[in-house]
Amino acid sequence: MKEQQIEEYEISSCTMFLKPVVYGSKIYSQIYEVEDCFLSPFKPLDIIKNSCDYFGVDYESRKRGTRKLTGYNRKNPIAIEPTNHIFFFPTASPSIPECIWLSQAHIKDYRRAGANQTLITFHNKQSYLFPVSCSTIETQLLRTALLKSTILQRIEHKGRKLTYLLHVPKTLQASESIHEYAGEFSKGEE
Repeated sequence: MKEQQIEEYEISSCTMFLKPVVYGSKIYSQIYEVEDCFLSPFKPLDIIKNSCDYFGVDYESRKRGTRKLTGYNRKNPIAIEPTNHIFFFPTASPSIPECIWLSQAHIKDYRRAGANQTLITFHNKQSYLFPVSCSTIETQLLRTALLKSTILQRIEHKGRKLTYLLHVPKTLQASESIHEYAGEFSKGEE
């Protein structure tokens, strides 16, 4: 894969992970998609934040929501766009420059490759080595699965309520008829 340099980027369902890379004196992001690789002049956390904004909710709100739904306070996964199943999790505290963000949906398998190294295989059959322990990846995948299932259950529950309301029998009527008032309106208009 040839890496293309880009200025703007929003995470999509094709984004597999965001990896920080030192580029001169700045931290850039290598963005890995299913079929492409990009280099962005923004840090991974900035791309996560901008992507949340792009989908209409700011990062801090998503972070607070995750805390409320899961009870976790550190290294929280983020629901960037839940209806399209776009959930990402950090490999470390998002505030540290080495933090990598991974898409839970693209991970097919993972295994320990060393003391603090994990080999992750994605659904597109590509594998990458990450400088993070296998137990951290496992914990983050479980946290993300909890967040995802909680949010999707709520969306589904609301959908069932909406379906019920849209299909209420049409024979229901108000206790008073508009015809009772028709005569009074015409009297006042004269």
